[in-house]
Amino acid sequence: MSIVKDSVEAALDLDEKSVYSHIAHESAEDIIRIISSIDAERARLRGEVIYYTDDWDDLIRQRIAKGKRHTAFDFYNPALLDIWEAKVKKVKTLKKAEKTAYALYGAVIAVSTGLLVLSGSLVILPVLSIAPLVLFLRWWIRDRMDLSYYELTQLFIDEMAELVRRHGLRPENYRFKLFGNDYFGVKTFNQRSGTFVVEVEGND
Repeated sequence: MSIVKDSVEAALDLDEKSVYSHIAHESAEDIIRIISSIDAERARLRGEVIYYTDDWDDLIRQRIAKGKRHTAFDFYNPALLDIWEAKVKKVKTLKKAEKTAYALYGAVIAVSTGLLVLSGSLVILPVLSIAPLVLFLRWWIRDRMDLSYYELTQLFIDEMAELVRRHGLRPENYRFKLFGNDYFGVKTFNQRSGTFVVEVEGND
């Protein structure tokens, strides 16, 4: 009876390990896509032409949904999911603020043009007076967005490294692209035209 019990426990243990291994692999594949996608968006913010089609926002939403399901396995830290959501909301708020600033500037130009048509005189002062403010807001918002993208990318790099360490994954099987070289915890294996093929640092 004890032998049968031990066999059942061993089978259950193997099944649990298999489940954890599958989740770890699936998570790692999700994360490397998210990392590359966010950093591609950050590079575009700097004015670079990047051909990378994944939608980081959609990927993160899928990841959060999976994470909330997998918390039942004690696999994810729910607090970490909250951090992701908060950072994503921050980026979205900044993007909306940038669009609003441009819309306001466009409205001022439109009003000035309308006055030119109606009265025959161009009211240039409001346009000139608001231009420096709009340029400053654009610089400030983009600087904040760059920092937010950086923090979000580094957060996922750190989580990827934790997955590798905790579940014995082979980093070389999960290499991914970065478009900047200012991140910590990665090894660079190939560099071409500002694109870095990297993997997270393992236990060696």
